[in-house]
Amino acid sequence: MPQTTTIKIDTQLKHRLNTLKRHPRETYSDVIRRLTEMAIDTEPLSEETLGRIKEAVADFQAGRYVTEEEMDKTLGL
Repeated sequence: MPQTTTIKIDTQLKHRLNTLKRHPRETYSDVIRRLTEMAIDTEPLSEETLGRIKEAVADFQAGRYVTEEEMDKTLGL
């Protein structure tokens, strides 16, 4: 049997964990394990994606971007 430990979480988080259970008897440990496994993406980024990220960073550093406020104005929001 794996070692266990006690942690403190607030009641709102406990309620959210309860809503994420697949069945009433699923343990919090199982819910947290499932969530952490979903959060980690083990697939590496493609060369194309890495290149696009570098281009985006260069554009940002060169000041080639539009602020959210400017975009809202353009879209009439």
